Amino acid sequence: MIWHQLLSSQRTGQKPVANTEPSRSAFEQDYDRIIFSHPFRRLQDKTQVHPLPEHDFVHTRLTHSLEVSSVGRSLGKRVGEIILQRHPELKATHSLFDFGAIVAAASLAHDLGNPPFGHAGEDALSDFFIHHPQGQFFKDKVSDAEWGDLTRFEGNAQGFRILNKNQYGLKLTFATLGAFTKYPCPAWFPKRDKTLRSQKKFGFFESEKEIFREVGQALELIPAADCAFVRHPLAFLVEAADDICYSIIDLEDGCSLGLVSYEEARALFEGLITKNKTKLGKLDHLHSLPEKIGYLRALAIGDLMDECSSLFLANEDAILAGKFDQALADHCPSRDALKEIIKISIEKIYRARTVVEIEAAGHEVLPGLLQEFTTAGWYLMNGTKSRKYQNLQLLLPEDIRSDIERQPGQVYGMLRLITDFVSGMTDRHALSLYRKIKGMA
Repeated sequence: MIWHQLLSSQRTGQKPVANTEPSRSAFEQDYDRIIFSHPFRRLQDKTQVHPLPEHDFVHTRLTHSLEVSSVGRSLGKRVGEIILQRHPELKATHSLFDFGAIVAAASLAHDLGNPPFGHAGEDALSDFFIHHPQGQFFKDKVSDAEWGDLTRFEGNAQGFRILNKNQYGLKLTFATLGAFTKYPCPAWFPKRDKTLRSQKKFGFFESEKEIFREVGQALELIPAADCAFVRHPLAFLVEAADDICYSIIDLEDGCSLGLVSYEEARALFEGLITKNKTKLGKLDHLHSLPEKIGYLRALAIGDLMDECSSLFLANEDAILAGKFDQALADHCPSRDALKEIIKISIEKIYRARTVVEIEAAGHEVLPGLLQEFTTAGWYLMNGTKSRKYQNLQLLLPEDIRSDIERQPGQVYGMLRLITDFVSGMTDRHALSLYRKIKGMA
Protein backbone atom coordinates (compact mmCIF):
# COMPACT_ATOMS: atom_id res chain seq x y z
CA MET A 1 0.00 0.00 0.00
CA ILE A 2 1.16 3.55 -0.66
CA TRP A 3 0.40 6.63 1.41
CA HIS A 4 -0.62 8.79 -1.54
CA GLN A 5 -3.52 6.47 -2.31
CA LEU A 6 -4.33 5.80 1.35
CA LEU A 7 -4.86 9.54 1.89
CA SER A 8 -7.48 9.79 -0.86
CA SER A 9 -9.91 12.68 -0.40
CA GLN A 10 -12.36 11.25 -2.95
CA ARG A 11 -15.86 10.79 -1.55
CA THR A 12 -18.20 7.84 -2.00
CA GLY A 13 -20.39 8.15 -5.07
CA GLN A 14 -18.43 11.13 -6.40
CA LYS A 15 -15.62 11.64 -8.84
CA PRO A 16 -12.33 13.14 -7.59
CA VAL A 17 -12.62 16.92 -7.31
CA ALA A 18 -10.30 19.65 -6.11
CA ASN A 19 -10.94 21.02 -2.63
CA THR A 20 -12.82 24.30 -2.94
CA GLU A 21 -12.10 25.33 0.67
CA PRO A 22 -8.38 26.03 1.04
CA SER A 23 -8.82 26.87 4.74
CA ARG A 24 -10.49 23.53 5.51
CA SER A 25 -9.27 20.21 4.15
CA ALA A 26 -11.63 17.47 2.97
CA PHE A 27 -10.73 15.50 6.10
CA GLU A 28 -11.57 18.44 8.37
CA GLN A 29 -14.88 18.65 6.52
CA ASP A 30 -15.43 14.98 7.40
CA TYR A 31 -14.97 15.82 11.08
CA ASP A 32 -17.41 18.71 10.90
CA ARG A 33 -20.02 16.66 9.04
CA ILE A 34 -19.90 13.95 11.71
CA ILE A 35 -20.06 16.29 14.69
CA PHE A 36 -23.16 18.05 13.30
CA SER A 37 -24.91 14.81 12.35
CA HIS A 38 -28.01 13.45 14.05
CA PRO A 39 -26.46 10.02 14.86
CA PHE A 40 -23.57 11.74 16.65
CA ARG A 41 -25.88 13.89 18.79
CA ARG A 42 -27.75 10.78 19.93
CA LEU A 43 -24.57 9.55 21.65
CA GLN A 44 -25.16 12.05 24.47
CA ASP A 45 -27.85 9.75 25.88
CA LYS A 46 -26.25 6.37 25.23
CA THR A 47 -24.57 4.44 28.02
CA GLN A 48 -20.80 4.02 27.96
CA VAL A 49 -20.62 1.77 31.05
CA HIS A 50 -22.56 3.38 33.87
CA PRO A 51 -26.20 4.60 33.98
CA LEU A 52 -26.49 8.21 32.91
CA PRO A 53 -28.73 10.35 35.11
CA GLU A 54 -27.17 10.38 38.56
CA HIS A 55 -23.62 11.58 37.98
CA ASP A 56 -22.67 14.35 35.60
CA PHE A 57 -19.02 13.30 35.63
CA VAL A 58 -19.65 9.79 34.29
CA HIS A 59 -18.84 9.35 30.63
CA THR A 60 -21.47 8.87 27.95
CA ARG A 61 -20.79 7.63 24.44
CA LEU A 62 -20.61 11.27 23.40
CA THR A 63 -17.91 12.37 25.85
CA HIS A 64 -16.01 9.14 25.23
CA SER A 65 -16.08 9.73 21.46
CA LEU A 66 -14.85 13.31 21.83
CA GLU A 67 -11.96 12.16 24.01
CA VAL A 68 -11.03 9.32 21.64
CA SER A 69 -11.07 11.82 18.78
CA SER A 70 -8.75 14.17 20.68
CA VAL A 71 -6.26 11.37 21.37
CA GLY A 72 -6.63 10.15 17.78
CA ARG A 73 -5.81 13.58 16.39
CA SER A 74 -2.62 13.73 18.44
CA LEU A 75 -1.59 10.23 17.40
CA GLY A 76 -2.23 11.02 13.74
CA LYS A 77 -0.17 14.22 13.84
CA ARG A 78 2.73 12.56 15.67
CA VAL A 79 2.84 9.75 13.14
CA GLY A 80 2.20 12.07 10.18
CA GLU A 81 5.15 14.31 11.02
CA ILE A 82 7.60 11.39 10.75
CA ILE A 83 5.91 9.81 7.72
CA LEU A 84 6.24 13.09 5.82
CA GLN A 85 9.96 13.09 6.62
CA ARG A 86 10.26 9.52 5.38
CA HIS A 87 8.16 10.18 2.26
CA PRO A 88 8.99 13.76 1.22
CA GLU A 89 7.01 13.39 -2.03
CA LEU A 90 3.83 13.64 0.09
CA LYS A 91 4.63 17.17 1.25
CA ALA A 92 3.40 18.68 -2.01
CA THR A 93 -0.16 17.53 -1.33
CA HIS A 94 -0.43 16.67 2.36
CA SER A 95 0.56 17.89 5.83
CA LEU A 96 0.71 16.33 9.28
CA PHE A 97 -2.68 17.96 9.91
CA ASP A 98 -4.22 15.67 7.26
CA PHE A 99 -3.10 12.61 9.21
CA GLY A 100 -4.48 14.13 12.40
CA ALA A 101 -7.80 15.09 10.79
CA ILE A 102 -8.38 11.64 9.25
CA VAL A 103 -7.75 9.83 12.54
CA ALA A 104 -9.77 12.42 14.49
CA ALA A 105 -12.78 12.10 12.18
CA ALA A 106 -12.71 8.29 12.15
CA SER A 107 -12.28 8.25 15.95
CA LEU A 108 -15.17 10.67 16.40
CA ALA A 109 -17.42 8.26 14.49
CA HIS A 110 -16.12 5.02 15.99
CA ASP A 111 -19.13 4.44 18.28
CA LEU A 112 -21.91 5.74 16.02
CA GLY A 113 -23.27 2.23 15.48
CA ASN A 114 -23.45 1.21 19.13
CA PRO A 115 -26.99 0.47 20.35
CA PRO A 116 -28.60 1.53 23.65
CA PHE A 117 -27.57 -0.12 26.94
CA GLY A 118 -23.85 -0.42 26.25
CA HIS A 119 -22.24 -3.51 24.77
CA ALA A 120 -25.01 -5.65 26.25
CA GLY A 121 -27.28 -4.02 23.66
CA GLU A 122 -25.34 -5.73 20.86
CA ASP A 123 -25.92 -9.14 22.44
CA ALA A 124 -29.58 -8.34 23.08
CA LEU A 125 -30.20 -7.48 19.41
CA SER A 126 -28.38 -10.64 18.29
CA ASP A 127 -30.20 -12.84 20.79
CA PHE A 128 -33.57 -11.83 19.37
CA PHE A 129 -32.78 -13.60 16.09
CA ILE A 130 -30.94 -16.49 17.75
CA HIS A 131 -33.40 -17.39 20.50
CA HIS A 132 -36.72 -15.59 20.13
CA PRO A 133 -39.48 -17.42 18.18
CA GLN A 134 -40.35 -14.23 16.29
CA GLY A 135 -36.70 -13.78 15.31
CA GLN A 136 -36.38 -17.42 14.27
CA PHE A 137 -39.43 -16.97 12.02
CA PHE A 138 -37.25 -15.04 9.57
CA LYS A 139 -34.37 -17.56 9.34
CA ASP A 140 -35.54 -19.36 6.20
CA LYS A 141 -36.51 -16.08 4.53
CA VAL A 142 -32.95 -14.70 4.19
CA SER A 143 -29.63 -16.02 2.87
CA ASP A 144 -26.96 -17.59 5.09
CA ALA A 145 -24.81 -14.47 4.77
CA GLU A 146 -27.74 -12.21 5.70
CA TRP A 147 -28.62 -14.43 8.66
CA GLY A 148 -25.00 -14.12 9.78
CA ASP A 149 -25.48 -10.34 9.92
CA LEU A 150 -28.73 -10.56 11.87
CA THR A 151 -27.50 -13.04 14.47
CA ARG A 152 -24.28 -11.12 15.14
CA PHE A 153 -25.17 -7.46 15.55
CA GLU A 154 -21.92 -5.53 15.33
CA GLY A 155 -21.63 -1.87 16.28
CA ASN A 156 -18.68 -1.34 13.93
CA ALA A 157 -20.65 -2.60 10.93
CA GLN A 158 -23.69 -0.58 11.99
CA GLY A 159 -21.46 2.49 12.19
CA PHE A 160 -20.22 1.94 8.63
CA ARG A 161 -23.85 1.59 7.54
CA ILE A 162 -24.80 4.87 9.23
CA LEU A 163 -21.89 6.72 7.67
CA ASN A 164 -23.07 5.62 4.23
CA LYS A 165 -26.83 6.08 4.58
CA ASN A 166 -28.12 8.67 2.13
CA GLN A 167 -30.48 10.18 4.70
CA TYR A 168 -27.56 11.62 6.69
CA GLY A 169 -25.73 12.96 3.63
CA LEU A 170 -22.28 12.53 5.18
CA LYS A 171 -20.46 11.35 2.01
CA LEU A 172 -17.13 10.94 3.82
CA THR A 173 -13.76 10.62 2.10
CA PHE A 174 -12.38 7.18 1.30
CA ALA A 175 -9.47 7.85 3.68
CA THR A 176 -11.76 8.47 6.66
CA LEU A 177 -13.97 5.48 5.83
CA GLY A 178 -10.87 3.28 5.54
CA ALA A 179 -9.44 4.49 8.85
CA PHE A 180 -12.84 4.00 10.50
CA THR A 181 -13.07 0.32 9.49
CA LYS A 182 -11.06 -1.63 12.06
CA TYR A 183 -12.43 -4.95 10.79
CA PRO A 184 -12.45 -4.82 6.95
CA CYS A 185 -14.34 -8.07 6.42
CA PRO A 186 -18.00 -9.22 6.34
CA ALA A 187 -19.89 -11.24 8.96
CA TRP A 188 -20.20 -14.25 6.64
CA PHE A 189 -16.53 -15.05 6.23
CA PRO A 190 -15.78 -18.83 6.42
CA LYS A 191 -12.04 -18.23 5.98
CA ARG A 192 -11.86 -15.86 8.96
CA ASP A 193 -8.55 -16.03 10.87
CA LYS A 194 -9.24 -14.82 14.42
CA THR A 195 -5.52 -14.67 15.20
CA LEU A 196 -5.55 -11.52 13.05
CA ARG A 197 -6.84 -8.46 14.85
CA SER A 198 -8.54 -7.17 11.70
CA GLN A 199 -10.68 -10.33 11.46
CA LYS A 200 -11.63 -10.63 15.13
CA LYS A 201 -15.00 -9.01 14.33
CA PHE A 202 -16.49 -7.62 11.12
CA GLY A 203 -16.82 -4.13 9.75
CA PHE A 204 -19.74 -4.12 7.29
CA PHE A 205 -23.00 -5.91 6.66
CA GLU A 206 -24.04 -7.60 3.41
CA SER A 207 -26.04 -4.46 2.63
CA GLU A 208 -22.82 -2.38 2.52
CA LYS A 209 -20.43 -4.99 1.10
CA GLU A 210 -20.19 -3.35 -2.32
CA ILE A 211 -19.66 0.09 -0.77
CA PHE A 212 -16.67 -1.18 1.18
CA ARG A 213 -15.35 -2.98 -1.89
CA GLU A 214 -15.36 0.40 -3.65
CA VAL A 215 -13.56 1.99 -0.69
CA GLY A 216 -10.96 -0.77 -0.50
CA GLN A 217 -10.22 -0.67 -4.20
CA ALA A 218 -9.98 3.13 -4.28
CA LEU A 219 -7.51 3.12 -1.38
CA GLU A 220 -5.69 0.15 -2.93
CA LEU A 221 -5.96 -1.86 0.29
CA ILE A 222 -4.43 -5.31 -0.03
CA PRO A 223 -7.24 -7.86 -0.69
CA ALA A 224 -7.58 -10.89 1.58
CA ALA A 225 -10.48 -13.20 0.66
CA ASP A 226 -14.27 -13.10 0.39
CA CYS A 227 -14.44 -9.31 0.13
CA ALA A 228 -11.99 -8.90 3.01
CA PHE A 229 -9.02 -6.55 2.97
CA VAL A 230 -6.10 -5.75 5.22
CA ARG A 231 -6.53 -2.70 7.40
CA HIS A 232 -5.99 0.88 6.37
CA PRO A 233 -2.83 1.79 8.35
CA LEU A 234 -4.51 4.67 10.17
CA ALA A 235 -7.16 2.27 11.52
CA PHE A 236 -4.45 1.06 13.93
CA LEU A 237 -4.27 4.56 15.39
CA VAL A 238 -8.07 4.83 15.68
CA GLU A 239 -8.08 1.52 17.56
CA ALA A 240 -5.20 2.65 19.79
CA ALA A 241 -6.99 5.89 20.67
CA ASP A 242 -10.09 3.91 21.69
CA ASP A 243 -8.07 1.34 23.66
CA ILE A 244 -6.19 4.07 25.51
CA CYS A 245 -9.33 6.01 26.40
CA TYR A 246 -11.75 3.30 27.38
CA SER A 247 -9.34 1.50 29.71
CA ILE A 248 -8.19 4.68 31.43
CA ILE A 249 -11.51 6.52 31.45
CA ASP A 250 -13.45 3.54 32.79
CA LEU A 251 -10.96 3.38 35.67
CA GLU A 252 -11.38 7.12 36.26
CA ASP A 253 -15.18 6.74 36.37
CA GLY A 254 -14.88 3.70 38.64
CA CYS A 255 -12.78 5.67 41.09
CA SER A 256 -15.15 8.65 40.98
CA LEU A 257 -18.07 6.33 41.77
CA GLY A 258 -16.23 4.69 44.67
CA LEU A 259 -15.97 1.29 42.98
CA VAL A 260 -12.16 1.46 43.03
CA SER A 261 -10.22 3.19 45.83
CA TYR A 262 -8.00 6.15 45.01
CA GLU A 263 -4.94 4.27 46.29
CA GLU A 264 -5.61 1.33 43.98
CA ALA A 265 -6.41 3.58 41.02
CA ARG A 266 -3.23 5.59 41.58
CA ALA A 267 -1.11 2.44 41.62
CA LEU A 268 -2.73 1.24 38.39
CA PHE A 269 -2.21 4.61 36.69
CA GLU A 270 1.42 4.77 37.82
CA GLY A 271 1.98 1.41 36.11
CA LEU A 272 1.27 3.20 32.80
CA ILE A 273 3.35 6.28 33.51
CA THR A 274 6.85 5.63 32.22
CA LYS A 275 8.35 8.84 30.83
CA ASN A 276 6.54 11.25 33.13
CA LYS A 277 7.24 9.68 36.54
CA THR A 278 9.14 12.79 37.63
CA LYS A 279 5.89 14.77 37.35
CA LEU A 280 4.08 12.64 39.94
CA GLY A 281 5.29 14.92 42.73
CA LYS A 282 2.64 17.46 41.70
CA LEU A 283 0.00 15.13 43.17
CA ASP A 284 1.01 16.29 46.66
CA HIS A 285 -0.16 19.81 45.78
CA LEU A 286 -3.57 18.75 44.49
CA HIS A 287 -6.42 18.47 46.96
CA SER A 288 -9.59 17.09 45.36
CA LEU A 289 -10.04 13.54 44.08
CA PRO A 290 -11.14 14.68 40.59
CA GLU A 291 -7.99 16.81 40.27
CA LYS A 292 -5.70 13.97 41.29
CA ILE A 293 -7.37 11.36 39.08
CA GLY A 294 -7.50 13.82 36.18
CA TYR A 295 -3.79 14.56 36.51
CA LEU A 296 -2.87 10.85 36.63
CA ARG A 297 -5.10 10.22 33.62
CA ALA A 298 -3.38 12.98 31.62
CA LEU A 299 0.10 11.62 32.37
CA ALA A 300 -0.94 8.06 31.50
CA ILE A 301 -2.55 9.06 28.21
CA GLY A 302 0.51 11.09 27.24
CA ASP A 303 2.88 8.19 27.79
CA LEU A 304 0.62 5.68 26.06
CA MET A 305 0.37 7.94 23.01
CA ASP A 306 4.17 8.04 22.86
CA GLU A 307 4.41 4.25 23.07
CA CYS A 308 1.72 3.55 20.46
CA SER A 309 2.95 6.13 17.94
CA SER A 310 6.53 4.85 18.30
CA LEU A 311 5.38 1.26 17.80
CA PHE A 312 3.40 2.26 14.70
CA LEU A 313 6.39 4.04 13.17
CA ALA A 314 8.73 1.15 13.98
CA ASN A 315 6.38 -1.17 12.06
CA GLU A 316 5.40 1.17 9.22
CA ASP A 317 6.85 -1.02 6.47
CA ALA A 318 5.16 -4.17 7.82
CA ILE A 319 1.85 -2.32 8.19
CA LEU A 320 1.99 -1.05 4.60
CA ALA A 321 2.81 -4.58 3.44
CA GLY A 322 -0.18 -5.98 5.35
CA LYS A 323 2.11 -8.11 7.53
CA PHE A 324 1.42 -6.41 10.86
CA ASP A 325 -2.07 -7.20 12.16
CA GLN A 326 -2.19 -6.70 15.93
CA ALA A 327 -3.51 -4.00 18.24
CA LEU A 328 -0.83 -1.45 19.11
CA ALA A 329 -2.00 -1.36 22.75
CA ASP A 330 -1.46 -5.14 22.99
CA HIS A 331 2.21 -4.79 22.02
CA CYS A 332 3.30 -1.47 23.55
CA PRO A 333 5.70 -1.51 26.56
CA SER A 334 2.82 -0.81 28.98
CA ARG A 335 0.66 -3.69 27.75
CA ASP A 336 0.90 -5.63 31.05
CA ALA A 337 -0.18 -2.57 33.05
CA LEU A 338 -3.12 -2.08 30.67
CA LYS A 339 -4.13 -5.73 31.08
CA GLU A 340 -4.10 -5.29 34.87
CA ILE A 341 -6.40 -2.26 34.58
CA ILE A 342 -8.81 -4.25 32.40
CA LYS A 343 -8.71 -7.16 34.89
CA ILE A 344 -9.59 -4.86 37.81
CA SER A 345 -12.23 -3.09 35.71
CA ILE A 346 -13.96 -6.39 34.95
CA GLU A 347 -13.93 -7.39 38.62
CA LYS A 348 -14.97 -4.09 40.21
CA ILE A 349 -16.53 -1.86 37.55
CA TYR A 350 -18.19 -3.84 34.77
CA ARG A 351 -19.84 -6.18 37.30
CA ALA A 352 -21.11 -3.39 39.55
CA ARG A 353 -24.80 -3.68 40.41
CA THR A 354 -25.84 -0.57 38.47
CA VAL A 355 -24.04 -1.83 35.35
CA VAL A 356 -25.60 -5.29 35.62
CA GLU A 357 -29.04 -3.72 36.10
CA ILE A 358 -28.83 -1.62 32.95
CA GLU A 359 -27.55 -4.59 30.93
CA ALA A 360 -30.42 -6.72 32.20
CA ALA A 361 -32.85 -3.99 31.15
CA GLY A 362 -31.34 -3.98 27.67
CA HIS A 363 -31.93 -7.72 27.30
CA GLU A 364 -35.61 -7.15 28.02
CA VAL A 365 -36.25 -3.89 26.19
CA LEU A 366 -34.44 -4.37 22.87
CA PRO A 367 -35.80 -7.84 21.98
CA GLY A 368 -39.22 -6.60 23.07
CA LEU A 369 -39.03 -3.68 20.64
CA LEU A 370 -37.74 -5.92 17.85
CA GLN A 371 -40.55 -8.40 18.41
CA GLU A 372 -43.20 -5.73 17.89
CA PHE A 373 -41.58 -3.71 15.12
CA THR A 374 -40.34 -6.63 12.99
CA THR A 375 -43.92 -7.92 13.05
CA ALA A 376 -45.14 -4.44 12.06
CA GLY A 377 -42.58 -4.37 9.24
CA TRP A 378 -43.59 -7.85 8.06
CA TYR A 379 -47.25 -6.86 7.99
CA LEU A 380 -46.45 -3.61 6.16
CA MET A 381 -44.35 -5.42 3.57
CA ASN A 382 -47.08 -8.00 2.93
CA GLY A 383 -50.10 -5.70 3.20
CA THR A 384 -51.51 -7.58 6.21
CA LYS A 385 -54.14 -5.56 8.06
CA SER A 386 -53.98 -5.30 11.86
CA ARG A 387 -55.06 -2.31 13.92
CA LYS A 388 -52.31 -2.90 16.48
CA TYR A 389 -49.51 -3.20 13.93
CA GLN A 390 -50.83 -0.39 11.77
CA ASN A 391 -50.47 1.82 14.83
CA LEU A 392 -46.93 0.54 15.39
CA GLN A 393 -46.12 1.22 11.74
CA LEU A 394 -47.05 4.86 12.34
CA LEU A 395 -44.44 4.97 15.12
CA LEU A 396 -41.70 4.13 12.60
CA PRO A 397 -39.89 7.07 10.96
CA GLU A 398 -41.52 8.00 7.66
CA ASP A 399 -38.41 7.18 5.61
CA ILE A 400 -38.28 3.65 7.06
CA ARG A 401 -41.97 3.04 6.31
CA SER A 402 -41.60 4.23 2.73
CA ASP A 403 -38.41 2.19 2.20
CA ILE A 404 -40.18 -0.99 3.40
CA GLU A 405 -43.16 -0.31 1.15
CA ARG A 406 -40.87 0.27 -1.85
CA GLN A 407 -39.09 -3.09 -1.33
CA PRO A 408 -41.83 -5.78 -1.30
CA GLY A 409 -40.40 -9.20 -0.60
CA GLN A 410 -37.02 -7.84 0.61
CA VAL A 411 -37.11 -9.45 4.06
CA TYR A 412 -33.45 -8.79 4.88
CA GLY A 413 -33.81 -5.16 3.84
CA MET A 414 -36.87 -4.76 6.08
CA LEU A 415 -35.10 -6.35 9.05
CA ARG A 416 -32.06 -4.14 8.55
CA LEU A 417 -34.28 -1.04 8.56
CA ILE A 418 -36.11 -2.10 11.72
CA THR A 419 -32.78 -2.87 13.39
CA ASP A 420 -31.54 0.58 12.32
CA PHE A 421 -34.55 2.10 14.08
CA VAL A 422 -34.16 0.16 17.34
CA SER A 423 -30.36 0.27 17.57
CA GLY A 424 -30.33 4.01 16.84
CA MET A 425 -32.46 4.87 19.87
CA THR A 426 -31.02 6.47 22.98
CA ASP A 427 -31.34 4.56 26.24
CA ARG A 428 -34.19 6.74 27.47
CA HIS A 429 -36.08 6.62 24.17
CA ALA A 430 -35.86 2.83 24.00
CA LEU A 431 -37.08 2.41 27.59
CA SER A 432 -39.85 4.99 27.19
CA LEU A 433 -41.14 3.52 23.91
CA TYR A 434 -41.03 -0.02 25.29
CA ARG A 435 -43.13 1.01 28.29
CA LYS A 436 -45.65 2.81 26.11
CA ILE A 437 -46.25 0.05 23.57
CA LYS A 438 -46.44 -2.54 26.38
CA GLY A 439 -49.06 -0.44 28.17
CA MET A 440 -46.83 0.40 31.15
CA ALA A 441 -46.81 4.17 30.70
